[in-house]
Amino acid sequence: MLELFYKKDTIEAGCDEAGRGCLAGPVFAAAVVLHNKFKHEWLTDSKQISEKKRYELREFIIENASDFAVGSFSPEQIDQYNILNSSILSMHQALDQLKEKPEHIIIDGNRFKPYGDIPYQTIIKGDGKYLSIAAASILAKTFRDDYMHKIHEEFPMYGWNQNKGYPTKLHREAIRKYGITKYHRKTFRLLDEQLTLNL
Repeated sequence: MLELFYKKDTIEAGCDEAGRGCLAGPVFAAAVVLHNKFKHEWLTDSKQISEKKRYELREFIIENASDFAVGSFSPEQIDQYNILNSSILSMHQALDQLKEKPEHIIIDGNRFKPYGDIPYQTIIKGDGKYLSIAAASILAKTFRDDYMHKIHEEFPMYGWNQNKGYPTKLHREAIRKYGITKYHRKTFRLLDEQLTLNL
């Protein structure tokens, strides 16, 4: 069973991101604040849940969370700031949009940069330990998936409706065949070419 709070009796925001390892598309992040009666039996790390259940959970979180917000950084920003900084800054962007300033922040993973003077705690695999981080993982993932479905219509050959921009065989073959789009991250290793020796 996931814990509701890391630090009780505070306005605590849980943060997570989606799309760090992708070759195309933005990175999305969410910040979620829960009240002390919040619970849902399915809620855990978004990677452990089917797509159908993720979207059902999204509706539940939107209706029942005390507060939530979603931020994103574009492929151009990722190329400019690098993916780690972009992930953290998109979390800051989500935190900026919360109606009430949090008093404590918990973040999935082991890297973060201070958000003002608010105390924070990074938690490895936090999306499988704390409900607010799990809720943030659901929102970040589903809002990003919606975006990838939308841009798939513009460039269907890359299979983004299925791979969501991750480096699948089909995605890499399409890059090899058609080149890159404005949605690709140019600083990423887009083709995993093996070294060949001309002997």
